[in-house]
Amino acid sequence: MEIIAIQGQPKASSGKQEARKIRRSGMVPAVLYKSGGGGTLSFSVNPQEFRHLVYSPKFKLAEITFEGQKHSCILKDIQFHPVTDAVVHLDFLELVPGVSFKASVPLRFDGTAPGVKAGGKFLPKLRKVNILTTPEKVVDEVVADISQMDLGQTIRVRDIQLPDGVVITNSSAVPIASIEIPRALKGK
Repeated sequence: MEIIAIQGQPKASSGKQEARKIRRSGMVPAVLYKSGGGGTLSFSVNPQEFRHLVYSPKFKLAEITFEGQKHSCILKDIQFHPVTDAVVHLDFLELVPGVSFKASVPLRFDGTAPGVKAGGKFLPKLRKVNILTTPEKVVDEVVADISQMDLGQTIRVRDIQLPDGVVITNSSAVPIASIEIPRALKGK
């Protein structure tokens, strides 16, 4: 699991005016939500420090250093500017050992499907799945095996093999991929 180190800068106050000042100075306002109702920490972040966390298809953890303390957390929400697509606000969720949290991780397909070898077209339906896990058992991706898929078959969320301690919260009947039969093979 890749961890991105981020240095948090303290904010003078809160509110729209303070957020505008932070954005004008080239920084991005952020909030860290503490688990278990422990309140929030407001700070600002240099955009260069979080770009590998935001602009990546991979799921990564963040380690925020703020006022001498390190906080292990995940990126919960990102707000982008509607015109420029620049990041205008970040929300982080602090991870506590042994406490479950929800996250959205990439779905990767592994293997070669016999249906594709026979001329079918592989159609992925989902790119990410929602999981429930603890910080100790967190995974950076979920892998679905497609090596048994034949022409016209569909695999669903329930067909994914998961490591211990990880639960997918998507409905088990949701299709994640299928192999389409081409017209040339349908007539035979």
